[in-house]
Amino acid sequence: MQILILGAGRVGESVAETLVSEANDITVIDVDSRRLQVLEERFDLRGVRGDGVHPSVLRDAGAPGCDLFIACTGRDETNLVACKIAHDVFGVATTIARLRSSEFREAGLLGQNGFAVNRMICPEESVTRYIQLLIDYPQALQVVRFSQGQAHLAVVRVAPASGLVGHSIGEFHAQYPALPLHIVAVYRNDVELPCNANTRVQTGDEVYVAVGRENLRAALNVIGDAGRKVRRIMIAGGGRVGLRLARQLRGNFEVKLLERDAERCDYLASKLAPDMLVLQGDGSDEELLLTEGVGEMDMFIALTNDDEDNIMAAMLAKRMGARRVAALITRRAYAEMLHGSAIDIAISPAQAVIGELLTHVRRGAVAAVHSLRRGLSETLEGIAHGDAKTSRLVGKTVAEIKLPDGARIGAIVRGEGSAARTLIPDATTTVESEDHVIIFVPRRRTMRDVEKLFQVRATFF
Repeated sequence: MQILILGAGRVGESVAETLVSEANDITVIDVDSRRLQVLEERFDLRGVRGDGVHPSVLRDAGAPGCDLFIACTGRDETNLVACKIAHDVFGVATTIARLRSSEFREAGLLGQNGFAVNRMICPEESVTRYIQLLIDYPQALQVVRFSQGQAHLAVVRVAPASGLVGHSIGEFHAQYPALPLHIVAVYRNDVELPCNANTRVQTGDEVYVAVGRENLRAALNVIGDAGRKVRRIMIAGGGRVGLRLARQLRGNFEVKLLERDAERCDYLASKLAPDMLVLQGDGSDEELLLTEGVGEMDMFIALTNDDEDNIMAAMLAKRMGARRVAALITRRAYAEMLHGSAIDIAISPAQAVIGELLTHVRRGAVAAVHSLRRGLSETLEGIAHGDAKTSRLVGKTVAEIKLPDGARIGAIVRGEGSAARTLIPDATTTVESEDHVIIFVPRRRTMRDVEKLFQVRATFF
């Protein structure tokens, strides 16, 4: 696939890194030649220096033959205009724009008669949604949703009191026969273990669980810390993400928001509910954290624009007694380094949105894609179209489906709307036409083989 990316910032860099590893033809446009040089040295891609709203620059970058155009600069106006030109002048079929403001969507300006944007992505909104799920399900390290929330895949670190500890997966299912879930992967010290009925789980292992919406909380309570609930939250950083999150938490939680800029504090106080406490100060100020009772917090979330500040604040909060800490990390190297550290969760804005982009890149009838394990793995929701003659899935049992090595079917959502139900399949479960099949893929290099499963084959009569 020929993909054109406008913007070589951190979001653009992460998008390029993910897509170039899958043998796509990637071109990145940016006005900063230094950024482009760094990308060209690191990845197999082409850089074009220039302003992406100029048709001549887009033409030189290959827009006339482009399959997908992704505008992810830091300016909404630039992204919108570039998408419009890519579509109207060069006939690019699919355009995606990074937009921080939702006003363009609310005003109906993104369609074909407007800026010709097929999909809007907002990293701040995606990160806020990501964090909200972690607050709602505090036992999990990550929660992703499929089929309008009918099914979930959750990543859980096994607690000492877990029903899994010391048992094999088979023994666990025998102990909880009324709890339908599918353990699709187990990682110990970031190394994947064989995942079968004989796999024995230890405290601290990371378990990947596919489960229906109605059983998610029960599954997390059995595998994780059943007594963990979030009521008191401290947020360090009152930027776009911090403000979005605080607004969503109003009324249900006790929230303290720390912001070092006095003028920004005044603005935050005017936008938030009166019962939310806005404090001027640094999230890595030990005296301030002690005074404001960080040790009594169920969750401490560092959301400033500085990775180092977020890391220091989160580690300090953890040392001072905060039950769970999370830090917003934009640099992938830092996220890798922090895995398994005192910081419980490293939140990557790029990884939070990459699944939305991958849905447009994946071939076949792909409904959703989510990035896992810092981009090393994915889980995909595809729709099984066709019949037994034209489909590699329909009419076959799970045991008969030829999956790439390590890939596993975690759940099947059957039916639509209020009639939809989540099935936890076994080897004898048969896939039906229009089923939504959720597959965990531990190694992204095998994703093309998974995509082929959802491609309907032509038949000749």
